[in-house]
Amino acid sequence: MDANFFDLSDETPVYVISVAAQLSGLHPQTLRQYDRLGLVSPGRTAGRGRLYSTRDIVLLREVQRLSQEEGINLAGIKRILELETENLRLRDEINRVAGELRLIRAVVRYELPPS
Repeated sequence: MDANFFDLSDETPVYVISVAAQLSGLHPQTLRQYDRLGLVSPGRTAGRGRLYSTRDIVLLREVQRLSQEEGINLAGIKRILELETENLRLRDEINRVAGELRLIRAVVRYELPPS
């Protein structure tokens, strides 16, 4: 058996809907609705059952917080989540480009004769 077989990350879908509902404090029907709306997209079993990750549970709690405490409707929450995802993607891209720029500057410094 592979030594990393049991290494689980926060992204690993492991919780069935009843457990995810319990951990998030939400009703299973609410989880199904959030899935249909695209707010939280759990993994699927071979039989198409939902499997939630730890990250999904945290996201479910955040959706509930935004709805209950901030009074944001589900369409607004979906947009917020999309913008947060885009923000993370852009930060990753900026870090990648900045790394490439550092490398290019180092190459230029190394290859140009001193002035």
